[in-house]
Amino acid sequence: MLIVFSGLPAAGKTTLARALARELGAVYLRIDSIEQAIRDPVTPLDDAGYRAAYAIAADNLRLARTVIADCVNPIGLTRDAWRAVASRARTEAVEVEIQCSDPAEHRRRAQSRTADIPGHQLPAWNDIASREYHPWTRPRLVIDTAGQTIDQSLQALRDALQKQKSRAPGEPETRHSDS
Repeated sequence: MLIVFSGLPAAGKTTLARALARELGAVYLRIDSIEQAIRDPVTPLDDAGYRAAYAIAADNLRLARTVIADCVNPIGLTRDAWRAVASRARTEAVEVEIQCSDPAEHRRRAQSRTADIPGHQLPAWNDIASREYHPWTRPRLVIDTAGQTIDQSLQALRDALQKQKSRAPGEPETRHSDS
């Protein structure tokens, strides 16, 4: 199974993706880590981080490993590419959008976090607020982290994933939200 976390910076993606990856023993792919590794040797960035992550995800999916991708995933093109990775590996893709619907809380999180990747420059709040992020055009699981602890958000995610797993084959995905 491929679980793709999406959402603006500081919404809670990395915290939840890491926790779920630990819990499931899943492969964890963080686009920020990949892009910073590519950026360090002064290589042009473009979409190299995403392309590298797609390849790593595909390799691990073919080994029947669960893969969790942690990325902003802001446009339809990248969202479709993740689904194509799962399709080529003949496995399921679950799209999860992490949101923080309280702008003040989102801003506070963005301004109070520190980089955990050496050399990584975190985006400022104005960069996050003005970032290109297209509306979704298909169902996905939605977890709103506003006003919730990490444990509450993780439980909401577990519940949504369990509900997703139990749906009948061919049944359309359902949208889940805690807001």
